[in-house]
Amino acid sequence: MKITAGIIGGAGYTGGETTRLLLQHPNVELVFVQSRSQEGKPVSAVHTDLTGETSLTFTGSFDVPVDVLFLCLGHGESKKLLASHSFPARTKIIDLGNDFRLGDHTPDRHFIYGLPEFQRDAIRKASNVANPGCFATTIQLGLLPIAKAGMLRDVHTTGITGSTGAGQKLQDTTHFTWRANNISAYKTLSHQHLGEINQTLHALQANVGDVHFVPWRGDFTRGIFVTSVVESPWSQAEANQHFEEYYHQHPFTHVVPAMVDLKQVVNTNKCLIHLEKVGSQLAIHSVLDNLLKGASGQAVQNMNLMFGFDESAGLHLKASAF
Repeated sequence: MKITAGIIGGAGYTGGETTRLLLQHPNVELVFVQSRSQEGKPVSAVHTDLTGETSLTFTGSFDVPVDVLFLCLGHGESKKLLASHSFPARTKIIDLGNDFRLGDHTPDRHFIYGLPEFQRDAIRKASNVANPGCFATTIQLGLLPIAKAGMLRDVHTTGITGSTGAGQKLQDTTHFTWRANNISAYKTLSHQHLGEINQTLHALQANVGDVHFVPWRGDFTRGIFVTSVVESPWSQAEANQHFEEYYHQHPFTHVVPAMVDLKQVVNTNKCLIHLEKVGSQLAIHSVLDNLLKGASGQAVQNMNLMFGFDESAGLHLKASAF
């Protein structure tokens, strides 16, 4: 079985990564990649890593009917698009922005939160999916087994992300001369992904505590490294067992015995988790690629579930570990 796909907002980082993944997916024909700013240009002229991989040019329109539509738009733009344009009911939509993550819907489209390790069965039945945020994915994958066990209280979490997490548009805190040899905290205890994190955790455990999150900007381009610290009665062995059992049937999240690092996951759809028990505190280290498992890779994973494909189809990617 082969399906047709289209991308709206294809010129940015997530648009480029979604294009790259769909071009080599065994069950997908990528029909169009839309961009208002790059209309008429070859896709490979903007995403130069795709040189020799595609002859597609950016289109300014998206009237061609497809089986699945990926919205790689800026936050707030997907709601505007769906309010002003109608798509066939048979077209499934995967939104990579934050417009529908907190239960918002359009009059004719209901969106399911697309974290497969949280609600894979619901995603399989969904027609529309709200793809999770990158920090939200990294943090939640480190906490889901504890919330599932009903033992999650207050969480203190710190995470550092690469410059691609801020998008392609140049900002004061993304250009090389500022990022190089530098780190900084931002949105302390007020990051926009806290809403979806709390939504998921409360769905698993009604009396979950507060999530205190401090994000950092890092001196690198891709990847997220998060450390969450919680009180836990589990021993080291018990914590490992609970996490391994929870993720046993999930192909992209792995509990590993040694300390994790970004090079293990960059350019893959994996999340690696390492646990450390110190006294009564459990430290959960989780790492992933913000553009893949934190965005485009997870979107393709959701597409696979929605259409009944192998969950890993098109996502067998190798990390560049050296």
